[in-house]
Amino acid sequence: MSGTTTAAAPQGRRGSGAGAGANRWLVLVVLCVSLLLVAVDATVLHVAVPAVTEDLTPGAIELLWIVDIYPLVCASLLILFGTLGDRVGRRRVLLLGYALFGVASAVAALADSAQVLIAARALLGVGGAMIMPATLSILRQVFPDRRERALAIGVWSAVAAVGAAVGPLLGGFLLEHFWWGSVFLINIPLMLVSLPIGRLLLPESTGERDGPWDVVGALMAAGGLFGLVLGVKRLGGGQSPLGATTLVALAVGAALLVGFVRRQRRRTKPLVDLSMFARPAFSTSVGCIVLAMLALVGLELIAAQYLQLVLGLSPLETGLRLLPLTVAAMAAGLGGSKLLHRFGPRRMVCAGFCLTAAAVVVLTGMGGHADDGLLLSGFVLLGFGLETTLFGAYESMLNEAPQSEAGGAAAIGETSYQLGAGMGIALLGTVMNAAYAPGLSSVRGVPAADGAAASHSLGEAYEVAARLGGPAGDALRAAARDSFVHGLHVTLLVSAGLLLLGALAALRLPRDMECGAPAARAERPIPAPRDPAGVGADARR
Repeated sequence: MSGTTTAAAPQGRRGSGAGAGANRWLVLVVLCVSLLLVAVDATVLHVAVPAVTEDLTPGAIELLWIVDIYPLVCASLLILFGTLGDRVGRRRVLLLGYALFGVASAVAALADSAQVLIAARALLGVGGAMIMPATLSILRQVFPDRRERALAIGVWSAVAAVGAAVGPLLGGFLLEHFWWGSVFLINIPLMLVSLPIGRLLLPESTGERDGPWDVVGALMAAGGLFGLVLGVKRLGGGQSPLGATTLVALAVGAALLVGFVRRQRRRTKPLVDLSMFARPAFSTSVGCIVLAMLALVGLELIAAQYLQLVLGLSPLETGLRLLPLTVAAMAAGLGGSKLLHRFGPRRMVCAGFCLTAAAVVVLTGMGGHADDGLLLSGFVLLGFGLETTLFGAYESMLNEAPQSEAGGAAAIGETSYQLGAGMGIALLGTVMNAAYAPGLSSVRGVPAADGAAASHSLGEAYEVAARLGGPAGDALRAAARDSFVHGLHVTLLVSAGLLLLGALAALRLPRDMECGAPAARAERPIPAPRDPAGVGADARR
């Protein structure tokens, strides 16, 4: 048995329980609205940073925390709230997340100091961590048939792509007409509608409730992820890997996570059943998610810098140039169910990685001048290939997890996404800097100190060039542009190598899409890890 329990349907929807009748598609709409809010909020503040800086005058460290605290807190708490939902009820956690998200949005919109805004953004991260795994685990329960669930996941992932792209565009529109706090106020009416509708339509479900909830383990996971993500973000922000804060964050985070894993292996009723990783399809899917984000998130940031600083496009023009990527990702998400059914997880994810690698190679044709055809074709291939990869990996991962572990599995997937994104920014940012800096070490007419300052980033190189002026300034600007394009090409090739590595890893996924009875899939034996005494632990299925 899966161990999942579902609350009885309310009077108004008797007979249309989870996974039956047309209500499941209404449930999908509610879940997609939830995801849209979280995805938009992750990016909507980016365009408002200058206005926030002018109004609240935060220091450099405060400004960094205003931007980073939301994804940092959200990534740290995904496992805690994902497993808590399995324990106390996924709908309950989701609705509490709605309420907290709405309250935190109001506080952020009306913040009169940087400290208040940081605290509000942290609360938004808590609300996001309650919402994100709950949407996937409820979707797993409401759509027991794999073919329908694949279609639902396709819609879900397409909405995620829309949210990530709409955030900056929506933020820019609001800032043209209102003050910066309006980028948070848009959440409140949607949450006020989602709370009663979610309470009416969403079914309640839990996993196995045997034994106490491992509070210590949950806190160890949260603390470990916080330290690890903080360290990775500092590396991605250009901080020295030998810096005290970075080293302490990484060391403490890694130690807590190792302790968490050892604790879960010893417990009869673990917080997260690590035996799920013994299934090749589950562990491979998680690895594919990490590799996809590792190869691409840092690349997207560098591409945005290229469009603005090399081609001279405005933020709005940059967003519009990247729009084909989002449209292609939406198309891949909506068509993912048919592709998965026809080709199976192995070929779909492998082909997605290869297509994305091909797109990255195409983009190495980017130079000092705009090539609209190349950008359009490259971004369309990139969006379609990336979404194909992530769709196949998420669907396979969620299918391999029993319903009783749906919240924990969803949290693992989302955490892998966040960690892969953070590591990608750090890794590809390091590659970019290593390829970019040497070209500015000996520019004719530019003092060594100014060349060293310009080697930090292209934006700083432009500032130094403007200060120098004359032939020296022009030479530094040209050298910086050429060095950035060279660094971009090197970074693209490294990214393509990582994507091909992902294609090889995807060969461990199942060849075909199995659509048997959910109960039968949930009861398949899982190879269990050995306990300290050397006796295999019960798979607890």
